[in-house]
Amino acid sequence: MIEFLMVDGAPTPVAPFSHAVAADGWLFVTGQMPTDPADNAAPLPEGIEAQTRRVIENLKLVLAGADSGLDRVVFARVYLTHFERDYGAMNEIWRSCFVPGKLPARTCIGVTGLARGALVEIDLLAKR
Repeated sequence: MIEFLMVDGAPTPVAPFSHAVAADGWLFVTGQMPTDPADNAAPLPEGIEAQTRRVIENLKLVLAGADSGLDRVVFARVYLTHFERDYGAMNEIWRSCFVPGKLPARTCIGVTGLARGALVEIDLLAKR
């Protein structure tokens, strides 16, 4: 069975896609942006630290709404528009969100641009 999930309280998607898709006990979470779930039109937070925190909070909202959590994440992809400048600071925030020694597998990619001029976007694969 495949479920296409839109989570109440999560940010409005910036394009036509589901917040997550559940299939065979796996949860594929669409990349989240540093948007405010209460006001999609609000300006994005300033700086990579604040944007990374907001993205992770948005991911937690989607995971919770899909009966999962950060402790069930097995893989992540991180997209950074200023890779060299922001990689270290993003990693500090990332590391603080997980139990030491239980970090998900991850790929981090430098990109030329993200929607709304964001500095970071993160998508996940988790177990339900």
